[in-house]
Amino acid sequence: VQLQASGGGLVQAGGSLRLSCAASGRTLSTYAAGWFRQAPGKEREWVTCISWSGVTSYYSDSVKGRFTISRDNAKNTVYLQMNALKPEDTAVYYCAAVRRAWCQREGAAEYDFWGQGTLVTVSS
Repeated sequence: VQLQASGGGLVQAGGSLRLSCAASGRTLSTYAAGWFRQAPGKEREWVTCISWSGVTSYYSDSVKGRFTISRDNAKNTVYLQMNALKPEDTAVYYCAAVRRAWCQREGAAEYDFWGQGTLVTVSS
């Protein structure tokens, strides 16, 4: 599976962005997917994940209530809607997929496929 993340950009604090992660090569519909982020000088951080069906999702405490992960399996795409953005959300955002149907709060090492990252910059 090849993943292509897009939708990053520069936004003011309080604003919104929607990231997309399009899969190619094979269907993403049987895999769980997630988003990670990495700020300058920091380790890659788990943000959220979603099960293959889209029924179950989890969020880190830092984004809960502001970010929403979703997926459209017919379009082989996973989304991350980010609202009420804060300067501390500034990072490169990566989408990833794991070869199983369910997801959980876990580290980057558990994921099998990665997109190239898209930069989100939130100005104060």
